[in-house]
Amino acid sequence: MTTEEILFDVEDRMEKSIAKLKRELAGIRTGRANPGLVDSVKVIAYGVEVPLKQVATVACPEPTQILIRPFDASTLKDIEKGIMNSELGYAPNNDGKVIRLNIPPLSREVRQKMVTTIRKMAEEAKIAIRNVRRDGNKMVETEEKAKTISEDQRDKAKADIQDLTKKFEDSATELAKAREQEVMED
Repeated sequence: MTTEEILFDVEDRMEKSIAKLKRELAGIRTGRANPGLVDSVKVIAYGVEVPLKQVATVACPEPTQILIRPFDASTLKDIEKGIMNSELGYAPNNDGKVIRLNIPPLSREVRQKMVTTIRKMAEEAKIAIRNVRRDGNKMVETEEKAKTISEDQRDKAKADIQDLTKKFEDSATELAKAREQEVMED
């Protein structure tokens, strides 16, 4: 494996760690309604369990409300059941055409717990990034021992891997800080 291939692999895996963090942070509730809050909801429609977004459109017409409009009106009850079975803790309001979820304001204590969760998610992403760095360094050392790359190439590759690690760790920190600010806004 060349150093370029190793670096490409390391960068790709680190990007995947950041993408996972972004998905996790999208599910964290802020003081405002957000379509990402219902991403985890599964609905049993037509005898198959599917994500809510495959059977309905999700919108936020107001800062405290999520509006769910099914593609097929016959799935309205299934969607309602899926929301009630989810861990969201919201009571769906079904008017026969759409489902409305009213999002209550967050207390200070709940916001602090969410910030703690966000920081934990960011730290887990950083750990994953560091694990990728360790694997990349091992691959570089293996290639150097196999005499397919020189010591200089090994040292440069390790420096490049460290630069990537710093870049992606900083990215995880920035994502977490931005989400913390959104959660703490009143």
